[in-house]
Order: sequence, then C-alpha cells, then structure tokens
Amino acid sequence: MAIVRGIRPDEAVDHVQALYETGVRGVEVPLNSPEPLESIRRIAEAFVGRMAIGAGTVLDAAAVDAVAAVGGRIIVAPNTSPEVIVRAVALGLDPAPGFATATEAFAALDAGARHLKLFPAVTYGPAHLKQLKAVLPDEAVVWAVGGVGPDSMADWWAAGARAFGLGGELYRAGQPVADTAAKAARVVEAARALR
Repeated sequence: MAIVRGIRPDEAVDHVQALYETGVRGVEVPLNSPEPLESIRRIAEAFVGRMAIGAGTVLDAAAVDAVAAVGGRIIVAPNTSPEVIVRAVALGLDPAPGFATATEAFAALDAGARHLKLFPAVTYGPAHLKQLKAVLPDEAVVWAVGGVGPDSMADWWAAGARAFGLGGELYRAGQPVADTAAKAARVVEAARALR
C-alpha cells in the first residue's frame, strides 16, 4: 500500500499512475492531506477495478462514510477503533486498523477486521510481530507500516507480515512524478523477491 500523505488532487492521478505502472496495486490517501476526499475520488475514478483505493488516518465513523461516498474501499487507521471497524464492515469496506499489542489485535478482530496494521512497525520490530503471529488466527493479515522500506521487507516477511504500507519510502509531498516512479520500482523489486 502506497501512503501518499500530503498529495494534492491536481497531482494525485499522475503519481498513482506512476505507482501503478511499476506494479503497486494499493494506494492510501491520509485524511490529513490537502483535500483528501477529492484526491480519493479522482484516483478511484481513474483506477476503478485496477487498484485498492482508500484513506488513512480514518478516526471516526463519519470519516468512513465520507470515504465510501467518494469511492474509497480501504479504511486505514493508526489505532484500533471498534466504531471505525464496525462502520467500515457494515458498508462492505475493508478496515485495516492500527495495533501494537495482542489486546488491540484481538479487539480489532472481534469488531470485524481481518487486516491488522502493526504501527509504527519500526518501534516494535520483526521479533515483536513473530511473537504475536503465534497467537493470531491464520486469517488475520498483518501489515507492517511505519519505518518499513525495501531493505527491511524480507525481515518483516519472515516474521509473518503479508502486506506493507510505505509512505516516505515511496512519496513525499511535492516530489516529482519521476521520483515516485523510481522509488516504487525499488519497492516493487524488493516485494517480488519475497515470493
């Protein structure tokens, strides 16, 4: 999942096109970006059926509704909020709540999540995830997000992560589209090597 924090609506489709062309198949526009719902709307319209599109930093049910209204399908949060998870599931969306502990992970699963975002992953490390995976159900897909890059993806994969969210490693506000493409190529190469 490419996290394009700070992207503007007028540049969103061009950057996501660069991500798509290199092999990235998911994009998250954090809601603390400029006009995030407009960016999500434009990306969703341009890439319907081709990419998983959603929002990050989703903190309440009203935000879930707003994201759904513009075509977002993935609801990513930095925390475990049963309210957000339940609303996303009710709308047929895919929540990916943030967690750090077993308590948070199981609260998210009990609320209906099947994707769990270990955040910030770099704070806890792959060894933390490996221990959690021993108790999490097999159907729980853990994302490593926060401080993860192409050089550490293999360690996270070995620990049990099966998805990644990368922000600054792929996109920084104001960077040229060519930089997005070059960064994405490196990340996709690292991801393909995991299989």
